[in-house]
Amino acid sequence: MDEEAKLAVDTAEEGMQGALQHLEKEYSHLRAGKADVRILDDIKVDYYGVMTPLNQASNLSTPDAKTIMIQPWDKSMIPIIEKAIMAANIGLNPANNGEVIRISIPPLTQETRKDLVKKVKALGEDCKISIRNHRREANDELKSLEKEGLSEDARKDYEQKVQKLHDEYISKTEDMMSAKEKEIMTI
Repeated sequence: MDEEAKLAVDTAEEGMQGALQHLEKEYSHLRAGKADVRILDDIKVDYYGVMTPLNQASNLSTPDAKTIMIQPWDKSMIPIIEKAIMAANIGLNPANNGEVIRISIPPLTQETRKDLVKKVKALGEDCKISIRNHRREANDELKSLEKEGLSEDARKDYEQKVQKLHDEYISKTEDMMSAKEKEIMTI
C-alpha cells in the first residue's frame, strides 16, 4: 500500500512539474519587447521537402536587444524562411540583405503590454488549474488506497505531502507570472 501511495504522490509531483514546464515554454513565446530567438521556436520551414524547425535550417542569434538575426545554412532558403515567419502571424516583419534575415523587434505599446499581461495571467491560471487537478487526482487515489487497506493516518500524511507540493508549485507559478508581468511592463 505504501508503495502505491508514494507512487500517487510522485505522479502528482511529475504532473505539477510538467504544468510548470509547459507554462515556462508558453511564456518564452510571448514577445516582451526585446529580442529572443525562442519567439521563433514554433516556426517550421520547407527544407528540401521536409518541414524542419527554423533553428535546424539556420543559425539564430540576437546581435542586440532589438534584433534577431537569421543566417540560413543555404542562401536559397531566405525567401522560404521569410514566408514562414510572415505566415506564423507573430507580428514580426523580416528583412533580408541577400546574406541574412534581420527581424527588428518593435517596442510594445501600452495597449499591447496590457494585452500581453492578460495573456500571462490566463496562462498562469491554466497552470494553477492543472496543478490543482494533479492534487485532486492524487488525493482521490489515496482515498481509494485507504479503502484497499491503507491506514487513515498514512492517507492523511500522504495528503499533507501532496498539499505541500501543491502549495510549492502554486507559489512557483505565481513567481513566474510576476516576473513575466514585470518583464512586459518594464519599458
